[in-house]
Amino acid sequence: MYQIFIVEDDPTIAKLMGRVLEKWGFSVCCVSDFSAVLTEFRTASPHLVVMDVSLPYYDGYYWCEQIRRESKVPILFVSSHTDNMDAIMAVNMGGDDYITKPFAPELLTAKINALLRRAYSYTAEPPVLEARGALLAADGTLSYDGQKIELSKNEFRILKILIEHKNQIVTRETLIKALWESEDFIDDNTLTVNVNRMRKKLSDNGLDDLITTRKGEGYLIHD
Repeated sequence: MYQIFIVEDDPTIAKLMGRVLEKWGFSVCCVSDFSAVLTEFRTASPHLVVMDVSLPYYDGYYWCEQIRRESKVPILFVSSHTDNMDAIMAVNMGGDDYITKPFAPELLTAKINALLRRAYSYTAEPPVLEARGALLAADGTLSYDGQKIELSKNEFRILKILIEHKNQIVTRETLIKALWESEDFIDDNTLTVNVNRMRKKLSDNGLDDLITTRKGEGYLIHD
């Protein structure tokens, strides 16, 4: 049974989410001390975190950054803000997806199920993919020139798709569908943020220009 850790300071919304998720067979744990979210996260050891942006003491971005220092657990941000910058900030801080309030319970469960499928199905994937001497392993790490480069889940998925389609242009729409399953719920800018952040990480480790942009078409990786 998957354990979901809810970090939401509105008790009515937290209880509603908890009831919805429990009906779907999830085990649910809600944070009780908003000054010690990381401590309670460690105790709960969840498979996924639902994180509100606006919280007492520190905001959700702060706690996401703290969690990311020790875990790759999927994090779904929830916010009443509709500004695209909030979604971009969520991705920059290491979040996997973003949903705005008010939301339909069906959308919440669909996003959680999608994140869980992607996060915990790596074992069925081919163990290693290769591109220009870099080896991409199913555990989410990229090895190159004796170094191991840690990737976020979204970075792993983007790179995996591009390597699987080496020498072919992969459209932005294809990547968005693969990452979030439907363009209806994701801003195009968040894909750009993920790609640019990964490019810097690759460049810092000697993999300059691994990913090529074809303006108006998409991205590709050459042999």
